Amino acid sequence: MATETLGEGLPERQAVHWRPLVDERRLRHKATLWTATTTAHVVPFVAAGAALVAVQPLAAPVSLVALAHAWVIPELYAHRGAVVVRPKAPRAGAEAERVSVGLLGDLIGHEARALHARTGLVLERGALGAWLVGPAGALLVRPGGRRVYCWCVRVNDPDLPSGDRIAHLVLALRTDERGFATVANLAFSGALWRIRRRLPKSVRPALDAGAQAARALDRRATA
Repeated sequence: MATETLGEGLPERQAVHWRPLVDERRLRHKATLWTATTTAHVVPFVAAGAALVAVQPLAAPVSLVALAHAWVIPELYAHRGAVVVRPKAPRAGAEAERVSVGLLGDLIGHEARALHARTGLVLERGALGAWLVGPAGALLVRPGGRRVYCWCVRVNDPDLPSGDRIAHLVLALRTDERGFATVANLAFSGALWRIRRRLPKSVRPALDAGAQAARALDRRATA
């Protein structure tokens, strides 16, 4: 239980001591809640659109508006999730950014360095799935590669170069993966395809690599 292990792992967990420590069961529970919430928003609009056409075919334009709302709501949720890893303008000077990326490269492997150079995200495999870490957030691709959790998390000093901020988050993740997921704020949980289409094209290869790594984790777990 979370209260039994608050003295271990990330010290930041003390600031959110009321949150249960994230584990497999709680991740599945979060996914169920997100699906239920999205369904509760979408189904009434779909039902209303269908009912309007059934009662009065001339109301088709209004029905289309209702169906548009049913489509837009999940897209807005996915947009909120994608924002956590969207590239942002550097907050430090060019030289500081260059040095920070070099130091980050010493922390991660060759594969992760190459992916970061292309997409700005670092791939880190964990017990909960494949993580894609950016300067202000992380995506967790669950084993099997079908579902993504989008976490908003920040370093205490937001003016650090992006490489330093990613390095801080990667080290935190390696130190206490479950604590990292507990401290971070969940912005979205849903299908990988829905998040992928909301990401810039330059970032999508990172999500594809995360999905591939997550599928490999799933095969390893079931072998």
